[in-house]
Amino acid sequence: MTDAVTERTEAEVLADLVDLLRLECIEETIYRGRSQDLGWGAIFGGQVLGQALWAAAHTVDPERRPHSLHAYFLRSGDAKRPVVYQVDRSRDGRSFSTRRIVAVQKGRPIFHMAVSFQVDEPGFEHQDPMPSVPGPEGLATERELAAKIAPKLPEPLRTEVVAPRPIEIRLVDPQDPLHPTPRPPQRYAWLRAAAQLPDDPIVHLALLAYASDFHFLTTALAPHGVSWLTPGMKVASLDHAMWFHRPLRFDDWVLYAVHSPAAAGARGLVHGRLYARDGTLVASTAQEGLIRKRDFGG
Repeated sequence: MTDAVTERTEAEVLADLVDLLRLECIEETIYRGRSQDLGWGAIFGGQVLGQALWAAAHTVDPERRPHSLHAYFLRSGDAKRPVVYQVDRSRDGRSFSTRRIVAVQKGRPIFHMAVSFQVDEPGFEHQDPMPSVPGPEGLATERELAAKIAPKLPEPLRTEVVAPRPIEIRLVDPQDPLHPTPRPPQRYAWLRAAAQLPDDPIVHLALLAYASDFHFLTTALAPHGVSWLTPGMKVASLDHAMWFHRPLRFDDWVLYAVHSPAAAGARGLVHGRLYARDGTLVASTAQEGLIRKRDFGG
């Protein structure tokens, strides 16, 4: 671990992440964003989700909030290069606006996403209840858990897992990814930004989209006694869908309840529900991804 890493605070790395999500406008409906390397060379899927949502939101009336997004990861992104986002103003109706975003690197699309926005409207309300799980107090942080296995990881992943993190994650029932054992395909994690955020609601939603890709697809590996660190495993997101039900602040705790209903054909399916600390269901997620093990000849 370098001195540069130890000197940085969580508030500073969070400010860097917020700045990463705020893209540079290089032409009308065309934006450019920096990339970050979380230790494995490819761009983290949450980065393009958050950046693309930010880009789309800045082409609609601020009174219209995103209520759903549907995305496909087409190619692995290079974390050493910026990403250009091209936004198509597909539709602006009386209540809804739709945007289509293409993320480009080296002249090729790496990601497609459609986002729908809606004006605030009253209506019927119901929701699934929040699962009964321990609160975040007293649970180990992901960074504390990572420090226990860091010496066994390759560089630069070893340095990244113990560095200060912009998103604090506390797993309810953590498992050692170096020695996984079969367990039900269910995971609960408490998430929040590591410091106070600005009041801009798009910042909170973009960060929630960013964080929604953590501990998601890997839940489909749980019944099989493997992890993303198991030799021979290739794990990659293929698509990602998200529905925003109610406003939220992501600088307060959010419970991420993830379940994998099926895996087949070297693909795993996961569903997620995100609850505010008071039990309000604020967002839902779904993703299918590649979970290929070389032993199967894939």
